[in-house]
Order: sequence, then C-alpha cells, then structure tokens
Amino acid sequence: MHAETLKGRLLFAIPKKGRLYEKCMTLLAGADIQFRRPNRLDVCVALNHPIALVFLPAADIPSFVGKGNVDLGITGHDVILEAGMENYVTEELRLGFGKCALQVQVPEESSIKTVEQLAGKRVVTSFENLSEKYFGDIDARLGFQGEGKTKIEYVGGSVEAACSLGLADGIVDLVESGETMRAAGLHAISTVLETEAVLIRSTTIKHPEHQSIINLITKRIAGVIAASKYVVIEYNVRRSGLEVTTRITPGRRAPTISALEEPDWCAVSAMVEKKKSAQVMDELVKAGAEDILVFNLDNCRV
Repeated sequence: MHAETLKGRLLFAIPKKGRLYEKCMTLLAGADIQFRRPNRLDVCVALNHPIALVFLPAADIPSFVGKGNVDLGITGHDVILEAGMENYVTEELRLGFGKCALQVQVPEESSIKTVEQLAGKRVVTSFENLSEKYFGDIDARLGFQGEGKTKIEYVGGSVEAACSLGLADGIVDLVESGETMRAAGLHAISTVLETEAVLIRSTTIKHPEHQSIINLITKRIAGVIAASKYVVIEYNVRRSGLEVTTRITPGRRAPTISALEEPDWCAVSAMVEKKKSAQVMDELVKAGAEDILVFNLDNCRV
C-alpha cells in the first residue's frame, strides 16, 4: 500500500497468523473496526476510522510499536520480554486470551527432575533470550562458568522434538494444553513465566494527534473483554435481605438498586463474573432473593 494512503492514520499492528489471529479478528469486530483485507496484502485501511491495520508476525510487533511508527499492537506478553522491548512499550490491557506458560520440559524417563539438574546441560528453545536469562541466573547461583554453563541453542520450530532427536537434554517452550508435550514424552519441571495476549502502545508518544483515537480504541477493546468475562444478574429481594445479597453481588463498582411498588421490596442489578454466575445464583436463592435473571453481554463500556 502506498505510503500516502497511510498518511495521517493510526497504525495498528495485528498478528498475521498463529494462535492469536482469530481472537484478534473477533476483538476488532467487537470494537467496530470495519475493514476489508485484500488477498496477500498485509496492510489495509479501516472503513470507519482513521486507522490502518498492519498484519505482522506477533514476535515482530513489539519492535514496530516500541521503535517504529506503529501506534498500537496486539501481541503476547512473552514476545515483548523475548524482544527486550519492555522499556519501549506499555501494556495497556491484558486481553484474556492466548493464555499459556513458558515452561522448562524434560523427557519423562529422564533422571533430570529439577532445573538445577538441567543446568549445565543442553537446552533447545525458540525463546533464546528469556532462556539465557533464566538459566544464566541459575548458573550464577550454582557457580557454573565457562564451558560448564548451560548451553542454549535456538530452533525456530518443532522444539518438542529436540530431546527425542538427540539435540537437547531439555527444552523451553510455550505450553497451552500440554497435549503436544505429553505426546512427545515430555513433562514440565519449571515455569519461566505465564503469558497471554496484550494490547500495547509505544511508551514514547510519537503521534500526539492520535491520542484521542488510541484512547477510544482502548476503551472499546476493554468493553469487549469485559463483556466476554461478565454477565448482568438481576433479582428482587426484601429490603431486610439487601445487605446480604449485595455482599454476594457487589458489582464491578456497586450494584444498581431500585425501589419496587411493594414498599418492602427492591430490584437489584449487578455485573458478576460469568464463570461464577451459577454459584452466585445459588447463594442468592439461599439469601432470599427471587426472580433471578442472568443476561449475557454483547458489548459494554467499563
């Protein structure tokens, strides 16, 4: 796309493929960022905002946001640290998807049971910098120096095969469900960090004229994330039981309480975590609440 077309537009980097891509598409739709992406093109303009979407490998996004001209981006917390960009980008929002753990894994039949036993041996990973730092701290604590230090070797893919193919004594890799690792005969002995998708911006304000649209998009995305995590619960309760039920449903800030025509009754509305909604309903019944209803949220502002 011609540079003139992008002039004056906020640049928003999106992972072009992989585990975050589909979730990002849902997020953009929820934030009402409308676009049409031509085949085989990695840049397109939004139809309803002064935004250009740039589709990049997730691992490259922190550098483009932190040191380039890109204003916003979605990537993994892990790749920010791997790229050493934590001082150049600010994590605006944790997005609640793409959750996994960067773990140290070894063969199940191995005599190695701890990371201290793995230190000084061969470790294969696609997270070379994080692994160097992690095992560097362990080597320093154990007094391993020179040739005795842990040998970190980079491979770009199929990290889980490194042990069975004789390349490593252990690996460091992202683990989501653990099925791939179990299939390869591996199990975890340590977790380097927990990670998930994050919305990031440059720590340095590069385009002050874009701050208003950055704030708007950030709030919209926060609303989409909240809508996926919360439901609205409504119920009627006698005023004598109100103190108990509002402790059960405190809301994100406070419940909404309305008087009913019957003087001893009131209606309560509050946001509760979706995963806890069934338990909350049970507790409300025990506390004397009636006419309990739960509504899913399509979108919100929080």
